Amino acid sequence: MLTTKEPVMAIDRLDGRLIELLAREPRIGVLEASRRLGVARGTAQARLDRLLSHGVIRGFGPDVDPAALGYPVTAFATLEIKQGEGADVRTHLASVPEVLELHTITGHGDMLCRLVARSNADLQRVIDKVVGIEGIVRASTAIVMENAVPLRIIPLVQQAAGG
Repeated sequence: MLTTKEPVMAIDRLDGRLIELLAREPRIGVLEASRRLGVARGTAQARLDRLLSHGVIRGFGPDVDPAALGYPVTAFATLEIKQGEGADVRTHLASVPEVLELHTITGHGDMLCRLVARSNADLQRVIDKVVGIEGIVRASTAIVMENAVPLRIIPLVQQAAGG
């Protein structure tokens, strides 16, 4: 699902190399990036500005590990929502700090959320908080045993860049 209002943007190899460099070293400056990519500073800046304005690059924030913050348990909850209650449920779930992501989905259930907890026992508290609104009819939770392929974007960037 496209979440930006800008049209889809095709990227080339230079864009892909710039994104890869920024993913590896998010604090690198434009001048150093241009030097490593072998392009003029203005070219690197123009490419970066274009990638930002089209929503390809969404930010430069730190990549935080919930487990290192004391939340080593991850689970996914599939939620069935009462007709017409979606907006209230979204607002409620956005107020729960342990809800890291929320997606509306097709198939079984209406929403899928990624949760974290301090322990398996604490997960019950989080689930109780999540389902603590009238608009949720049913919830089904699956605990993550292993994150075999962590979120990754660079292979997709390389494919999109034609490499």
